[in-house]
Order: sequence, then C-alpha cells, then structure tokens
Amino acid sequence: MTPLRGLYAITDSQLLADDKLLPYVEAALKGGARLIQYRDKSSDQVRRRDEAQALSELCRRHGADLIINDDLELALQLGVGLHLGQEDGSLAEARQQLGQTAILGGTCHAQLALAERAVLEGASYIAFGRFFNSNTKPGAPAATPELLIEAQRRFTVPVCAIGGVTLDNAPSLIERGASLIAVIHALFSAPSAEEVERRARAFSALFNPIS
Repeated sequence: MTPLRGLYAITDSQLLADDKLLPYVEAALKGGARLIQYRDKSSDQVRRRDEAQALSELCRRHGADLIINDDLELALQLGVGLHLGQEDGSLAEARQQLGQTAILGGTCHAQLALAERAVLEGASYIAFGRFFNSNTKPGAPAATPELLIEAQRRFTVPVCAIGGVTLDNAPSLIERGASLIAVIHALFSAPSAEEVERRARAFSALFNPIS
C-alpha cells in the first residue's frame, strides 16, 4: 500500500466530462498523485463501475491507490479503498467488510470529536475541511490551520486537508501537519492533460522540497 502522504486527487464529474476522466487522471498520476478518489454522485451504476474499474487499473500501473467515494459495494467489488462522509454510512461497518488492509477515510469537517470517532472506528486517515473557499462545497464548515496542528498532536493516523486547496495555500497546510492535500478544482480545471500533469508535479513537489 502506498504511504498516505502527498497529493490526493479527487475527480469531479463536471470538470472531467467529455472523456477527460481517464487522460486527466493519468496525467495526475504521472505528476505524482498518490491517491485518486473517484467521486461521482450520479445513479448510473454501470458507467460508474466501468469508470472505477478503469481508474483502478490506472492506479495499479502507476503505483497509486484508488478510493471510492460513498459506495461500499463498489469498493468491495473492485477491492479498493473507500471514503465516507458523515451521512454516508458507518466507518466501523465499512472497516469490518473491507478488512484491515484497505484504505478507509472519513470526513471530519472541522471537528476533532468526529476525527476521534473516525479513528476509533478504523479510519486510515481523517479529512478536515473546508480550509478555504471551495468550488465543490462552498457551504461546508470552515476549518483552521491550527486544527491541523492539534490533530497531528492528538492522532497517529495521517491527516488530510481539503477545501479550496491551491498551490499558493497548500504549503501552509503541509507545514501544520497535513500528510495529504486533497485537490479537485485547482488540479482538474486545467485546459489540458499536460497542464494537469504540470500542476500535479508542482503539488507533489511541496512534499519533497529541494534542500
């Protein structure tokens, strides 16, 4: 399993419409993304399974891991990881069904109490956000960089920061303890796959600064 540190790229069905999903995700992987989350809230189960299967194969080729958003059954079918929001089901039940080695993430908004519960229920990482203005979830609760410091002090699992993350503000989150930075718009709004790869390399480089 890939160490849970680095760029965590999350797909968006609108940004990645018109056959952009696979080439753009592959570009992100080439640029160093360590985790890919497939996030699609549509009801087209056949398409979602086909896309997730293709993404799983891409991730394997690039030594990364695929995480499915809010679909335990699909994660079980493909043998990949899962991310659950607060309204998406039980982390404990998901851990029991997925086994101990699967990557399991939980949304904790801006609350350490939610993170504590997620860790107890078997989360592999805990995700806080939003930290900045977000295109995907403009109304989500606002987290503070100080929350990352406290979370890193209190918990041993990796901490993920999400919500309006850009190349300009990501360093402050990493400095305060974010092991993963989850990026959607700042990565996949790029006009080309080549630009996605360039942006992914720039995000990935933040975790391995040249000394």
